[in-house]
Amino acid sequence: MTEKPTKEKITEVALQLFEQNGYHAVTVDKIVKISGTSKGTFYHYFKSKDELLYNVHDYFITYVLDKATEAYEKWQTPTERLNEIIKSFVMMFDMYRPHVTVFYQESLYLAPEYVDEIKQKRDHYKEMMFKVVQEGISRGEFRKELPVPITSMAIFGMINWTYKWYKTDGKYSISEIASIYADFVLHSILTNDAKQTYQHLLK
Repeated sequence: MTEKPTKEKITEVALQLFEQNGYHAVTVDKIVKISGTSKGTFYHYFKSKDELLYNVHDYFITYVLDKATEAYEKWQTPTERLNEIIKSFVMMFDMYRPHVTVFYQESLYLAPEYVDEIKQKRDHYKEMMFKVVQEGISRGEFRKELPVPITSMAIFGMINWTYKWYKTDGKYSISEIASIYADFVLHSILTNDAKQTYQHLLK
């Protein structure tokens, strides 16, 4: 079996410790001891515990940003784009569940410099969602009476809470949950004509 890269190993151990004990209760000494590394190695990859916590967030926000960009470039219509963006957003909770859980629990402890960087990426993702929803309304695919900000933030709010209840061994797989979310949103915002056009995306 191939050994995991050192940075990944340190991050995984830190995630487990943060999740079990809380961010403040975990020291760099504890992280390097459990991960079988050294302080020198830790500080080679991270200048502080704060930066490690920032990296935890960066893993999953970069993933959803990249997937949203891919969806926008691959598909031609707002409905297809939104369908893919929602699914990739939900899939993230399976790939990065520990990262999301730890970040949401411990993000209050981040230094301002990292908060600013995170806000920039989150704003970028939010702008992409707003753009797709606005284009859907402009092209007559999404209901025009639904305000763009409320529609977009409702999607974020609904999906973000997944980390609280999703279990890898639950009744539904993450891909099934992603399809349910996409179906729920599209049924809510598509115009009647668009529902006929995109029946293949609806249950």
